[in-house]
This record gives sequence, structure tokens and C-alpha cells, in this order.
Amino acid sequence: MIGVVGGIGPYAGLDLFYKILNRTKAACDQEHLPISMLSVPHSIPDRTEFLLGNSKINPATTISKVICALYNQGSTVIGMPCNTAHAKPIFNEIIERIPKEVKLVHMINEVSKFIKNKYPSVYNVGILSTTGTFISLVYPNSLSQHGLNGIQVSEEIQENYISPAIYNKTHGIKAKSNPVTVQAKKDLHLGIEYLVSKGVEAIILGCTEIPLAIKDDQIKGVPLIDATGVLARALILKSSPEKLIEEIG
Repeated sequence: MIGVVGGIGPYAGLDLFYKILNRTKAACDQEHLPISMLSVPHSIPDRTEFLLGNSKINPATTISKVICALYNQGSTVIGMPCNTAHAKPIFNEIIERIPKEVKLVHMINEVSKFIKNKYPSVYNVGILSTTGTFISLVYPNSLSQHGLNGIQVSEEIQENYISPAIYNKTHGIKAKSNPVTVQAKKDLHLGIEYLVSKGVEAIILGCTEIPLAIKDDQIKGVPLIDATGVLARALILKSSPEKLIEEIG
């Protein structure tokens, strides 16, 4: 059974669940894959706040408990729809705390592999993410291991546009997920424009809130890589590969 760590953020968990369903070959209810999701957002500290040093509580503690609960319900292939939770200080601690039988899919590495396989001519890859993912260099490091060059936005754009688009209490996606505000979309598009100006050949939507706002497959001919969709694809492949609809990225 596939397990989904919900609540990081809440709408991101639902989005992953939906994208698993959307990529599964099924002609009736009974042909869909079993999925279990546990969403306890009130118990999981913010991942970026921990990485910035503003919180001393490692989110790995609660996330690992959620994973263990999913495992006890029968989930053996599990995904975390939070890019920032894959930063080493969090992810490595989670691995130490969960049963060895659990196959915890590494979202970041799956995205790097996906780009390498689907876009073999691409080298320069842009990244939009939370500040926690930004400072921990999760994507640049993973992309480098796959022979790709990760390019992040400037610190100014990250601080003044991308982070507020996600976290601002008035217009950020975490505050207003459905529908996403015009301001959040505008700020994210500014980041995309910046990356395009730097000559990137693909852009990773590297925060699971961002695909809630940006629905395009490409902008100005540059493919947009939905990390949540890639995770959904990987969970199906590692659970029941024959059920994957290959045409959907």
C-alpha cells in the first residue's frame, strides 16, 4: 500500500493523493491502488523554520511517527509531499527513526532522475522553492549528482517574492490555497521570469505549494517540472509499476 505523509502542507497532501489517482490505470473503483494518508499538520513543525534555526524542534521527530503509523496500517512505499523535508538534517533523522522495511521515496532524487531521463538535452535547471530548500541546496546537490546544473533565484528574489508567495499570512499559498491569490501567482511568475532570463532549460516547481498556483506545463517554451507529480509517478512505479499511465509526467 502507498502511504502519504499529509499535513506538510495540508493541500499538498491532497494534491499528491489526486495526482496518484490521476496517473493510475483504472477502469473502476476496485482497480485503483490502495493509499493511506495521515494528516496531522498541528503536530509537525515548519521545516524551513527549523533549517533557518528559528525552531529547535526537528520536524523529523513527528514525521517519522506519522510514517510509522502509516507502516502499521500496511503502507510500505511512502512519500512526503514536502521538498524541504528532504534536507539532510531532517531526512537523515527520519531514516534513522523508521522501520527498515519502509521504502521512503526520495522526492528530490526522483525529480533529478525524471529530468535526466525525460529531457536528456537539458543541462541548466532552474529551481523555485522555500527558503529552507534554498539554503540547504537540496536540489543543486541532487542535480549535480545526475550531471545537471541547478540554478536558484537570487537571494533578493527569494526573500522578497518567492518566500512571501508561499508563507505570507495575507496572500501566501499556505494561507490561501484554494483559490491561490493573484499576488502569490504574480510573485512566482517573477521568479520564473528571472530563471528564464538566466537561460534555464527547465524549471522545478520545488515546493509542493507552488503547483497549486502554477498549473502550466511550460512557460516560454521552458518545461515546468511539477515535483508533486513526479513523486506520485515514483510512488506508483515503486508500488505497482504496471499501473502507471506513462503519458502523464
